[in-house]
Amino acid sequence: MTQPDLSPLPATVFHDVATLCKRHGDRWRPGLAATGERAFHCELFARGDEGAGAGAALALARDDWHNTPRTDTDEAQDRRSVLWVQTRDAARLSGRPYRAGLPEDLRHRVIHVLADRAEDALFALEEGLRCRELAFVMGEIAGNPKALDFTASRRLTLVSQRHGVPLFLVRLDAERDLSSARMRWEVASFPSAAPRWNAQAPGDPVWQAELFRARSHMPGNWLLEEGAGGRLALRTSAKRDRDSETPAMQRSSPLTA
Repeated sequence: MTQPDLSPLPATVFHDVATLCKRHGDRWRPGLAATGERAFHCELFARGDEGAGAGAALALARDDWHNTPRTDTDEAQDRRSVLWVQTRDAARLSGRPYRAGLPEDLRHRVIHVLADRAEDALFALEEGLRCRELAFVMGEIAGNPKALDFTASRRLTLVSQRHGVPLFLVRLDAERDLSSARMRWEVASFPSAAPRWNAQAPGDPVWQAELFRARSHMPGNWLLEEGAGGRLALRTSAKRDRDSETPAMQRSSPLTA
């Protein structure tokens, strides 16, 4: 079998292919926004009877937000708001945002929109993504509504990338359908470690997260937790061993009520 002659191809072709293969082989980790890598459209699939979806989405969003490099023209303090859109069905499942339970840096930034239909929620999400005065947009939609088809997903991806406003869309009790989201996660609550000083207190939130589709990263599974200063961190093996020796407690999410 004769080998094809690749000499007419420009050298940039080989460079681009090699770069793409290397990027796709890199494993995801918290803090990647500091290197300029951001997925502007993320989907998170979660059960509707727990707060893992909203909690993990906020943790990922804040990780990107706090690690994104700021330029000399940016304000010293980021004063942008956050848009949180829910359908009524999603709010019945997971509850509405509870401001007192939100992280302090978000407590007075959230603009909450409650939509009657999925079509209304998608309209609000798209309009929010066009506003560069928003740090990021959160969405919660229950099930697999017909309005959220691949065309609608593609519109959200394009608008998010064009205007530079990230979207974190939580899909409650939904099947994995077609989507153009750049990162797609399956998340669930995981037992928290018992606090050191008060075993009856709730532990720090922990999520079991499966990245089953990503444009630039290999699929994988992680245990994510809130680290120092509320930053997202990977749970270490040492902490897993310690948890197996002490009674673990499931944390009830303070994000919704």
